[in-house]
Amino acid sequence: MTGIAGYTEFEFDLPDALLNHLIKVLDALEPAALHTNAVSEVPEAQGVYQLFLDDQLVYIGKTDAEAGLRKRLDRHALKIQHRVGLDPARVSFRAVRIFVFTAIDLETQLIQHYAKDGTAWNNRGFGANDPGRRRDRTRIRTVNFDARYPVDIERPLDVDFSNASTVGEVVIRLKQALPYTFRYETQGRRPATDLMTTPISLSPAPMSARQVLEAATVLLPKGWQATSFLHQLILYPETVDDYPDATVIARS
Repeated sequence: MTGIAGYTEFEFDLPDALLNHLIKVLDALEPAALHTNAVSEVPEAQGVYQLFLDDQLVYIGKTDAEAGLRKRLDRHALKIQHRVGLDPARVSFRAVRIFVFTAIDLETQLIQHYAKDGTAWNNRGFGANDPGRRRDRTRIRTVNFDARYPVDIERPLDVDFSNASTVGEVVIRLKQALPYTFRYETQGRRPATDLMTTPISLSPAPMSARQVLEAATVLLPKGWQATSFLHQLILYPETVDDYPDATVIARS
């Protein structure tokens, strides 16, 4: 009570009201399979989303200035491909476009609200971009997404490498075909000279990423190494035995 005739005060808790209504909208929404066909129907707009593994909530995210809902979900749909122990068909999503996107930290509040259900992929490297060469020596925690579901480099690829005449052409096609990170030595925007000048002839039969890199690396001038990590492949002119969580695929 203000004690002033004809006057009172009203305070509306906008963040709390928005969160409570958003939770109701999310909970009422039927999840859809996380694949490119379903994601292509989602607008490139601001909003929040959830990911589920076997109908269990595992990740909560929101859009930012660089990516809207479609781009974020498409990136996640790619992330779950070619993973040991993870069938992409097990993963589904919910997404909500928010037309008035305030400064409220909805992602954190949603994670707190759904904590009892678990968000096993949040803060576990799932949504991270490739940090680049400087992080190749960083050890991945055992709880991280990549440690639990490492990339499957033994999976046959639906790519014909037989008409590629140089190792450079092969690595370009391999990078385009893989749903996870593959980095190699470059000069400008092109593969390094050794890669572009080394001839190669591969079979038209389906080959795995490991088979392609084994066949290509041994043809290169002395000093090249192909390495497999839990989350990526690399091909550089180096001889390194102490990368954490890594295996040397081949050396020239």
